[in-house]
Amino acid sequence: MLSDAGGRIGSVYGVYDEDAGVDIRGRFLIDPDGVIQAMETVTPPVGRNVSELIRQVKAFQHTRATGEVMPSGWQPGKPTLKPGPDLVGKVWKVWKPEMAY
Repeated sequence: MLSDAGGRIGSVYGVYDEDAGVDIRGRFLIDPDGVIQAMETVTPPVGRNVSELIRQVKAFQHTRATGEVMPSGWQPGKPTLKPGPDLVGKVWKVWKPEMAY
């Protein structure tokens, strides 16, 4: 969370509303290398989900540490997937419905 009086940062990330003079709600997950890994923008009537933010941070940390990838809805401690040529087009065979959360 940060304050951005004047919209200088919001302009860089494309979330500054010049007509209203404010940033719209934006969330950016930036890795240690400075690369944006995830982003979300929502208009003022809808709030962001802090639990989902935390889940995504943990998922990106896990994949950075292990190289494993997460199926949708993944939660820490749940099964992950090992990316590779053998997995291409076969995620549905590896990620069974009972893995869904």
